[in-house]
Amino acid sequence: MGRKRKRKVRIHREGRGLIATLTLLIFAINVPMFMYMPNWAGAITLLLSGALLVFVTYFFRNPTRMVEVGDENLLVAPADGRIVVIEPTEEHEYFHEKRLQVSIFMSPFNVHANWYPVEGTVLVSEHQNGRHQGAWLPKSSTENERSLVVIETASKTQLAVRQIAGAMARRIVTYAKAGHRAQRNEHLGFIKFGSRVDLYLPLDTEIYVSMGEAVTGNETIIGRLNK
Repeated sequence: MGRKRKRKVRIHREGRGLIATLTLLIFAINVPMFMYMPNWAGAITLLLSGALLVFVTYFFRNPTRMVEVGDENLLVAPADGRIVVIEPTEEHEYFHEKRLQVSIFMSPFNVHANWYPVEGTVLVSEHQNGRHQGAWLPKSSTENERSLVVIETASKTQLAVRQIAGAMARRIVTYAKAGHRAQRNEHLGFIKFGSRVDLYLPLDTEIYVSMGEAVTGNETIIGRLNK
């Protein structure tokens, strides 16, 4: 269904400033430690700070993923993670009707860039403040800090992508703007440190994934719109 190209890994722009600041901070802490503290203390500090830098750099990795899809109705996973919800549910913020919800939970070890699942026109892009409960909880979809992006395809089918902050996530970045042309292989946004992405689809959408399945953003085909 989709043909993958060779991937390259870079550092996402959302993490470059943080990594640079963290590197300077580590340098500022470790130099005095080696100058004025016992060798063992300096070694432990260097090991811990180095591990932190490696983790943060790994978290903000940005693999270049290019998917080629021949059918415009196919849905590509908008995020890395595991499928935690596949069920009809009432969507109250935009559609005000029952929709098929598919949710992907991202652990801190997943890539946290988000991609457009289809091509079309962005109708709505709005952010709402909220709580920071665990992103795996059902109420996180309506109570946590979140961002809603509604896309209309060329066949006039509308679907929504909701970025949800989790217990660790403290910042949702959404690049989508109303009127923007959503393209495959393009980032919709980024969520920092542990989070979730919900899709709200027409009820007759064919779903190709199952509960608990691991999916790869901008790579795994998760379903197909019937219009």
